[in-house]
Amino acid sequence: MAGFPLFRSLTLAGAALLSHGAHAAAATSPPPPVASFFSAQQVSHAALSPKGGYIALTTMLPDGIQALVVRDSTNLSKVTLLARSTADRAVITSVHWINENRVGFTVRNLDNEFEGNLDEFAIDRSGENRVHLIAGNWKHQQKQVGSNMVNRTLTAAYSFHGVTHDGSDDILVEKYTWNNTDRTPDHSRLMRLNTRTQALRSAFDGTQPEAVQSWLTDGNDVPRVVTAQVKGRCITSHRNPADTSWSEIGNSVCYQDQRFAPLFFDGADTLYVTANYKGNGALFRYNLKTLKMDPEPFVETPGYDFHGSPEIDRVTHKLLGLHLHTDAATTVWLDPALKAEQAKIDAALPTTINTVHCAQDCAASPVLLIASNSDRQPQRFLLYTRASGAVIGLGGVHPDIVPAQMGPRSFHRYAARDGRSIPVYVTLPPGKPSGPQPAVVLVHGGPMVRGGSWEWDAEAAFLATRGYVVIQPEFRGGTGFGADHFQAGWKQWGGTMQDDLADAARWAARQGWADPKRVAIMGASYGGYATLMGLIKDPAVFRCGVEWAGSTDIKLRFTTTESDASQEILGYSLRLLVGDPDNPADAAMMRKNSPLLRAAELKQPLLMAHGLMDRRVPIENARSFAAAVKAGNPNVTSIIYNDEGHGWRRPENSIDFWTQVETFLDRNLKQAP
Repeated sequence: MAGFPLFRSLTLAGAALLSHGAHAAAATSPPPPVASFFSAQQVSHAALSPKGGYIALTTMLPDGIQALVVRDSTNLSKVTLLARSTADRAVITSVHWINENRVGFTVRNLDNEFEGNLDEFAIDRSGENRVHLIAGNWKHQQKQVGSNMVNRTLTAAYSFHGVTHDGSDDILVEKYTWNNTDRTPDHSRLMRLNTRTQALRSAFDGTQPEAVQSWLTDGNDVPRVVTAQVKGRCITSHRNPADTSWSEIGNSVCYQDQRFAPLFFDGADTLYVTANYKGNGALFRYNLKTLKMDPEPFVETPGYDFHGSPEIDRVTHKLLGLHLHTDAATTVWLDPALKAEQAKIDAALPTTINTVHCAQDCAASPVLLIASNSDRQPQRFLLYTRASGAVIGLGGVHPDIVPAQMGPRSFHRYAARDGRSIPVYVTLPPGKPSGPQPAVVLVHGGPMVRGGSWEWDAEAAFLATRGYVVIQPEFRGGTGFGADHFQAGWKQWGGTMQDDLADAARWAARQGWADPKRVAIMGASYGGYATLMGLIKDPAVFRCGVEWAGSTDIKLRFTTTESDASQEILGYSLRLLVGDPDNPADAAMMRKNSPLLRAAELKQPLLMAHGLMDRRVPIENARSFAAAVKAGNPNVTSIIYNDEGHGWRRPENSIDFWTQVETFLDRNLKQAP
């Protein structure tokens, strides 16, 4: 088929030689342009069919149109084009096999960001029998047959939940219900939807617990465990397959109590949960008959909370292995054959982390799918033929990136001023810089998330190619590094969480990497807040800043009418984690640490950007702060993207933004003071 990338089959040894040669050839090439880092992904969403006979993926055609294609895994020259999506108006965000003959895919409508914007489709791998299952537009008119809601396209009150594994044409969807207050759904119910007839029915019989927010199904796709958050309590309930009622198996104060969290079922009906073990979250087996957890963990990752996903054979019901993240990604195989195949693949691709995925019927699949990346290599996909050992490249998300042109990325821990150990990722400029270099402290959003991993990070890689040392602290208050690390950040916006960022800059200077007189701070969302507070609180540390989608007034989180935060979040979660505006001490802290109230103190150069349609951090945050800071600071630039929400979803806006970032840093940071 014309317009698709060519594929080249390699022996295992040949793959390693090719990688080395490509690195050597590119050692002195100029760095890639901005678009190479932030353009639309060229090849993505690769997925094996249940028996491994086919692979579906999205690819960008030469005319800039995103396409969904299916290839025969034993003869990749056999290509079927299933769908085309204009990249500037809509983008395919998920691809999933319903059965060996049928593919489902999700489309995000970029013009309809907040009024329901996810469409769901299903189509045969031959390109026939395409059905529009869910319309991501509230104005879509339902077609009803009598009183039975069948044979119709569902509205945006539904969303794709997951596939079934019984060979049928069914998928699982969630039906959302709203209360009279919140923009976000109050609860959902799990349904089965036939992707040919569009017949819709409940996935289980009986009632369900209050305020269900998430669903967990067993190896037979039967809903078995649900979680809810009600008045600050996190509640987990379960049911046996034949039951019509649910029983609580967990009820604790959210975040505060050491509760367990259900993660997945293996095919043999064993529930796996995370729970505290020696200060970190570990993976345990949980017996639903005795309602007890094993005394010892199934997997523990000392120094890190368990974060991983299972590889399960849906035919034999065996748990084959676990894909894990510690400082970087790895896989622990329980299946000896896959462990041996992983070793062969790693020997062929020694410079990358190679995450191997098997088909649902793993034993019968002729191929394995490899998702490969490193600190210098964006994700690419390869196919491993089990009989011959051949490795075939399928393409990558950013093929213009040459690893030899990228800087190395490493993981460290530094001591904050109070002695707390803070994890941090550092990306250095390519080559061997002579002496300390200008640096950027890049602050992740959330903040109650883990910021990153060792693998490719487009923002850090881009900044490093422009000559900056990039410092990414996993500051207290983030997750992934134990309960104590998380809880140490409660009600510390602008406090010790902020101190961790200044301490990171000073630590990098002591290592000889960063020039202490040329350090910038930048970030999005919470990272945008931290950028503004860093410039205000530590003007001797941070010379300039870049923030986008940032919160500028802590109290505004509670008072704005444009936010998507639910009453549950406003009434409980934010008050525990950020601060309670009705508590005098917390209210004083929030006034002290709100950038808007201290805008007159910010004198350094600042670049701001915000999406007009942002509902997570509404536009009033940017407008009020820009007006306040510009009154006393002439070196402030404010950008508004009229067609964006919370962050950049359109590649053209990402490219424009990072082009302006490059110019801003070149003018305000790169040159010595």
